[in-house]
Amino acid sequence: MHRPASIFYPCILAAFLSAPLARANDSAPAPTIVRNSPEHTIALFGHHAAQFKYDRRMIRAAEIAASRAYAKPTWRCWHFVKDALLDSGVIASRPVSPWAKQAGDELCSKFGFRKLPVRNPKDAPVGAVIVYGGADAGHVELRTDSGYVSDFISRTPYPRPLIGVYVKDT
Repeated sequence: MHRPASIFYPCILAAFLSAPLARANDSAPAPTIVRNSPEHTIALFGHHAAQFKYDRRMIRAAEIAASRAYAKPTWRCWHFVKDALLDSGVIASRPVSPWAKQAGDELCSKFGFRKLPVRNPKDAPVGAVIVYGGADAGHVELRTDSGYVSDFISRTPYPRPLIGVYVKDT
């Protein structure tokens, strides 16, 4: 059976475009990142972290929260973030504030955190506590290298008014 050539050209073009391109330097080793260099800081804390210095255990808190998080909200965000901060050693005792929107004030007044001059949650460094307001209890989450986590994991910031972004100094 003879088919017109016009049918095969798109297939050949698609195959050509999807094939990996060979490069002369494909066998070159990947660059190594020197520990405690600016590149190392950015790799650990995220792109915006070079301008902030804070306790590295906050990254561990985000990892702990991510390992315990559910696929969907359980409406216990502040509970999960409190547990992660406590279990990572960032804080020595459990915060007592009942509402998520109160988290920033308590973390600053009792645990040595400070509010960063960040107006967009996407600019928060990895491990930072992000607090949101609202008419109800609010919301709190930790920044991860790929998104945000509290009682659930999200790739996008929570859609509420931002109260602040908080870190604990070293």
